[in-house]
Amino acid sequence: MGKVYAVGVGPGSPKYVTEIVKEIILNCDIIIGYKYTLKTIDSLIVGKEIYEITMSNQEESYQKIIPKLDNKILVIPFTGDVNFSESEVVDRLIEIFGEIEIIPGISSIQVAASKAKVPLDKSKVITMHVTTPIEDKKLELQKALIDGFSVILVPRPWPKQPDKHFMPSEIAVYLREHNFDTTKMKVHVFEAITTKNETSFVGTIKDLEGKEFSDLSVMVFNQTSLDSYMNYRWQWENQS
Repeated sequence: MGKVYAVGVGPGSPKYVTEIVKEIILNCDIIIGYKYTLKTIDSLIVGKEIYEITMSNQEESYQKIIPKLDNKILVIPFTGDVNFSESEVVDRLIEIFGEIEIIPGISSIQVAASKAKVPLDKSKVITMHVTTPIEDKKLELQKALIDGFSVILVPRPWPKQPDKHFMPSEIAVYLREHNFDTTKMKVHVFEAITTKNETSFVGTIKDLEGKEFSDLSVMVFNQTSLDSYMNYRWQWENQS
């Protein structure tokens, strides 16, 4: 079997594709990915053997590629970073192909945190974008907010199954029903971040009720206060 790479291609703009990922894509023979992800790198994959997949046909497509891999390089691109919110797929790829090399990318959560000026090292990062039950993740969200952390969150679009659909409006209702004062909690919602279609919303969590956002959304619950090194100047001022 040839070489298999799983690479992150950033949140949407080609400008966020790293140089190492560009090099790997340009040198590959076969590439397989989702339509939105492939569009991000369309200028890099001209002349490649390309397979566009969906959730429903991805398993069949991966299996079809196995016989083609003798001494060839396969790239599976992921929107954002391979290591965030993609573990279910990556685990399956390891089961199918064995050894794969993972190359990280820039995630939408990093860009959203930067735009909202919320530091990741003082935040909790949560993804609801999984197929498994998210009840524990909902409790994790509650605890993080109660403990005073900011939260960068990827919601879960599942419009065909309302009981699994957990987008900003549903999250706002959930928090209100669990006794959070959502009228005073600041939140950002970014859609299609880094692309020409990017939009942003800033307001309170209460304001999100009834609003619809696309499946390319990232939420930032902002509970950050400035805490610069000047608050700790005693550490050097009192040194002899």
